[in-house]
Amino acid sequence: MDEGDNRSTNQLAAETANLEEHFKEWGDVILVADRVLRWEKPWFPAIVMGAVSLVFLLVYYLDPSVLSGVSCFVMLLCLADYLVPILAPRIFGLAQWSTEQHQRFHEICSNLVKSRRRAIGWWQRLFVLKEEKPKMYFMSMITFLAMVAWIGQQVHNLFLTYLIVSFLLLLPGLNKHGIITKYAGMGKREINKLLKLKEKKNE
Repeated sequence: MDEGDNRSTNQLAAETANLEEHFKEWGDVILVADRVLRWEKPWFPAIVMGAVSLVFLLVYYLDPSVLSGVSCFVMLLCLADYLVPILAPRIFGLAQWSTEQHQRFHEICSNLVKSRRRAIGWWQRLFVLKEEKPKMYFMSMITFLAMVAWIGQQVHNLFLTYLIVSFLLLLPGLNKHGIITKYAGMGKREINKLLKLKEKKNE
């Protein structure tokens, strides 16, 4: 058991080191984005929502086709991949990182590796469910996809994408400040109250 844990830990460390090396030139940008997404300043959420809203208003105004939208998005990614390593040192300077910055960059890369592992794990569990319980897999997938299709039919595609992107970008800050935990706890307490009231009525 210990040998397996050590192997997993060593593999995680190796994957994290590779990711750190891969994103080395983006390090300054990643650290700034991390500060913004974790709301280190009280006005950072407004900056995030303002930027997201501006982008989606521009998309709504231009109303590009799917092919044009995808092409422009990939083109922007290519430009960023080329320009960021050149411009980042000039914008953020060539000062050495502090120990805290190195540690935070390592944590970010480690969290990305763990998130990728979780996603792969859930994907593998889905195939295990398909092999072991095909009926449950079939019913679950049909129900889930039908719900998604219904939501997509009720809400405009662009607005739905806007809500999803906004939530994902606000999620790190919501987690850091304990907002999700707070409201999840409140929801759990309300559900428990309802269940207790139901039990009392049944008695």
